[in-house]
Amino acid sequence: MVDEIVLASLSPFRAQLLKNAGLAVRVEGARFDERAVDRQNSGLSAIKLAQKLALEKARDVSQRFPRALVIGCDQVLELDGKVLHKITGMDEAHRRLQALSGKTHYLHSAIALTQGGRPVWDDAATAAMTVRPLDSGFISRHLARAGEKVLASVGAYQLEGEGVQLFEKINGDYFTIIGLPLLPLLAQLRAMGVIDG
Repeated sequence: MVDEIVLASLSPFRAQLLKNAGLAVRVEGARFDERAVDRQNSGLSAIKLAQKLALEKARDVSQRFPRALVIGCDQVLELDGKVLHKITGMDEAHRRLQALSGKTHYLHSAIALTQGGRPVWDDAATAAMTVRPLDSGFISRHLARAGEKVLASVGAYQLEGEGVQLFEKINGDYFTIIGLPLLPLLAQLRAMGVIDG
């Protein structure tokens, strides 16, 4: 029995994706130190780290809402075999876009369902994102136009806006890029009888 569905994320983009899909969800942020989990799991691959973080977020929120089905998600950016974390300022955003310029990076998006603190299901998907060569002047102008909303993204871009102009090629679905593998989630919710199938 599922009393409600809770999204263990404060991302407005993830919440909007679920709302657009017809799901009524409660939004609750997880309360734990993600960087500590990173440090404790430094030997994991980027995709396994995303899965670990998604599960930990779902478990954390599930403790507060034990009768709810909790959706945890996380996204990890991998560049040249290294995990990059969210940026904190516009200077760092400029450096991030310079680092991504002319290269392919990978967005690993993971999702986990828990109920009563117990794992129910998980999945992950990867998108390969090739940024076209960018010069420093263009990056500065782009960031001036895009504004501080780029700070919400680990890549310092928002594909749903002007950030799409940064790319030469993308392999992967839109939902993975936004950070919520939506189609596998909907299939699982239908299989569980949580939504109409």
